[in-house]
Amino acid sequence: MPRLFISALAVVTLLLFGISPSVAQDKGKNKKDKGDVAQSAEINALMAAVDALMGGNAGDNTLPLKWEQHHFIKAMGSKTYVPFTLAIDPPAFTAATTVGIYVRVAKHGEPAPAPAPPADPKKDKAAAPVPAPPQYPFDYGFFMDVAPAAPGQPQRIRRAFDVEPGEYDVFIAVREKAKDASTPVASLKTGTLKQSVTVPAYDGNELTTSSVIVADKVDVLPAPLSNDHQAENPYTFGQVKLTPSLTNKFTKKDDLNVFFWIYGEQMDPATKKPNMTVDFSFSRKLPEGGEKFFNRTEPEELSASTLPPTLDFSAGPQPLPGSLQVPLASFPEGDYHLEIKMMDKVSGKSVSRDVTFTVAPSAVQ
Repeated sequence: MPRLFISALAVVTLLLFGISPSVAQDKGKNKKDKGDVAQSAEINALMAAVDALMGGNAGDNTLPLKWEQHHFIKAMGSKTYVPFTLAIDPPAFTAATTVGIYVRVAKHGEPAPAPAPPADPKKDKAAAPVPAPPQYPFDYGFFMDVAPAAPGQPQRIRRAFDVEPGEYDVFIAVREKAKDASTPVASLKTGTLKQSVTVPAYDGNELTTSSVIVADKVDVLPAPLSNDHQAENPYTFGQVKLTPSLTNKFTKKDDLNVFFWIYGEQMDPATKKPNMTVDFSFSRKLPEGGEKFFNRTEPEELSASTLPPTLDFSAGPQPLPGSLQVPLASFPEGDYHLEIKMMDKVSGKSVSRDVTFTVAPSAVQ
């Protein structure tokens, strides 16, 4: 049986340097500039729109927003990193446009903040206490330029947040930036969105994995991104930039690129390093229902003999990156199921993940 697996060792090695992503460092530049009164006012307006959305009022959505996908990856400490893709569905912007975006992650079911009490001119303003603003696990306002959408296609925005494990509601407001102070607010396209997510924990000793990312494109960068550019490219890990697939639909001319991280592996007492195997097994879905085995890879070994010697396990288990790159030229057109099975030879435990994808005619791509 032919060997399908292509071990992208250079990519895996580069991924080792981006295994604990975080978005905390990017808040400084993209957060609203307190010295810019106009920008502060626009972000405050987006925050007010999210306040209203939390209270059940979505407002007039002239920008149809859609939450397309998200993934979960272990971040620094006990937090989980959540990169996501947001689409502005047509009719979107037909020209390059600067938009303001505000992202708020609140605990699931948290009520909207209470409105500030009206000012009482009879009371001493200096003596009136200023209520503290609500504190959320994550909230973030910024501006960015979006390119014009292709005909019939949405514009996409990718960002990320990191939070402790738990149940959350993500609220997002987007509005085109006013060209100047004379621009009527009512003329600005605005959209809001609410998405609930259950964020998993990755700080235990149980064998588990991140979300599996299927990528349309993989770029190896000459150097890691700066903090500013990292915020705009949340699927960049070290020097590896992934463009996640939204459809998992490919042609025979494409490669299937799969990436994930393994957590909670045990150490081999003899080598003080993991001793794991990763198997990839492909089945083809049958028109009449069910599946038929198609092919599998040779087991990928993650052990002292294959892992970079510089990877330090003295402090305990470390995230282990896994990847698969398979040319699809030998795959007949159809729907497939990929099972990824990870076996820890030290603990005897295993965990599996499933990916579905389609090999379609080129004209459909």
